[in-house]
Amino acid sequence: MMSEVVIKRHSAPPSVVLNVALPPLVQAILARRGVTEAEQLDLSTKRLPHFSQLKGITDAASRVADAILSDQVICICGDFDADGATSTALMVSVLRAMGAKRLHYIVPNRFADGYGLSPAVVAQAINLGAELIITVDSGISCHAGVNAARAAGLQVVVTDHHLPGNELPNAHAIVNPNQPGCNFPSKAIAGVGVAFYVLLALRQQLRERGQAVPNLADWLDLVALGTVADVVKLDDINRILVQQGLQRIRSGHCRPGIQALLQVAGREPQRLQASDLGFSLGPRINAAGRLDDMATGIECLLAQDLPSALELAQQLDDFNRERRSIETSMRESAQHYVAELQRDVVDLPAILVLHQADWHQGVVGLVAGRMKEQVHRPVIAFAQADDGTLKGSARSIPGLHIRDLLERVHSLHPQLIERFGGHAMAAGLTLQPQHLEAFTTAVTAIAADWLSADQLTQTLWSDGELDASGFQRPFVELLERLGPWGQGFAEPRFDGEFTVLQQRLVGEKHLKMVLEGPDRVTVDAIAFNIDVATWPDPTVQRIHALYALQLNHFRGHTSVQLQLEHFVALR
Repeated sequence: MMSEVVIKRHSAPPSVVLNVALPPLVQAILARRGVTEAEQLDLSTKRLPHFSQLKGITDAASRVADAILSDQVICICGDFDADGATSTALMVSVLRAMGAKRLHYIVPNRFADGYGLSPAVVAQAINLGAELIITVDSGISCHAGVNAARAAGLQVVVTDHHLPGNELPNAHAIVNPNQPGCNFPSKAIAGVGVAFYVLLALRQQLRERGQAVPNLADWLDLVALGTVADVVKLDDINRILVQQGLQRIRSGHCRPGIQALLQVAGREPQRLQASDLGFSLGPRINAAGRLDDMATGIECLLAQDLPSALELAQQLDDFNRERRSIETSMRESAQHYVAELQRDVVDLPAILVLHQADWHQGVVGLVAGRMKEQVHRPVIAFAQADDGTLKGSARSIPGLHIRDLLERVHSLHPQLIERFGGHAMAAGLTLQPQHLEAFTTAVTAIAADWLSADQLTQTLWSDGELDASGFQRPFVELLERLGPWGQGFAEPRFDGEFTVLQQRLVGEKHLKMVLEGPDRVTVDAIAFNIDVATWPDPTVQRIHALYALQLNHFRGHTSVQLQLEHFVALR
């Protein structure tokens, strides 16, 4: 069921001299990722653009400052993912530190309220006595909610990063780098980054009004976590925000909630990498919003001491274990469906639309993502909501903007989709069950027109082959120091041929190998979630592998290990 995979090596980038202390291979790796000037290696906060470059930020900060100083009731409305949780925790925590005394937050329940500032959420805010609503990581498409707030005499400040529709909501102020007319240099900043910038502007407003204000650098751990967990592009600005947050966590200067999450995830703060935020902490916070109520994740991040944070982090860990179990079951049924489909057709369609009656609404996005990785096609997975509608989560591949695809379906067949929104690579949508078949037909036809055969062949890119020095600890440590690596600033991958000296299963389906590479250097390797029907295979003596380098810390010993992303037997 795996898609066809092709490994290609990047061509040599234009000659760029960043720093004579860096090996040519490393300079080439950085140049391919857009680092063409030495100053881009400086990830200090002084290189962040000024908050005034964000359209609407002065009006937003002024309104929030007025609310704090006049002791108005402020209500933060977030989102039920990790970016929304960190944005909410950031806004609540900083506003408290800035003197807000009557402060509440509401996170829409994924199952009862749907996404963003809906009229139902506004009603909850009114019940809390709110006089000002601030959205974080949401709001740009919440026209009905903003209108309901205005009708009730409440003002709304929208802070968001999602792509706007043709019209903006009728809010008091909107801060979103993707709104028309905003010249902020990053269009990729996460919701938590936008909230952080609004708080920078608020800090100046309060200072100018004679108020004592905190140092916002103390909250960069939250900004780093939300930015990585939301899988936004790590452009220059996001790399600075993430690096600054990582440095604080590594040095022990982070909030108890993040310490607790690291503890339950078994991660050492001193060795934390950006990938740990995405693969270990983010899923635990997300699990609360997927299965229950994101308030558990927010309260963990807001906890004032380690014991109370640990109690909440353990709840999040339990949610995550349950989420993994549900996801495994759903993924297996999706794989079975696709295997059956492949038996009936020569080629899979350009997009897969999946639905099972018993699927969990909070986990369909993960299943869509996993299946997309397996078949290298856009995937939309649907689950039935309590109100009878189908809630879909879409994940795409490079070359197809999934929100644009949904917009095209909606423009040609306006009766099919009730609501939709999202990004190039991920989107959400709602439709009535009776429209699923017609939607599938429509979206499949458009995707087939938009995607070429080459785009449906998975291409894995390599930074080339390493000599023996590349498998030594100093080289791997150098790459780690040049991070953070992540979305849009891809961790270096290399490829080459190796002799297989040893191979064995660890866990249920992970393959541990000892390989011999250039100049007879030996190195450990691991491949996760392999096909146990095929591996281990004692007849295989050589392989060609695409891999990432990592340091394996075990019982006080540190060694280089290859994480195999793709490998084939050469016999």
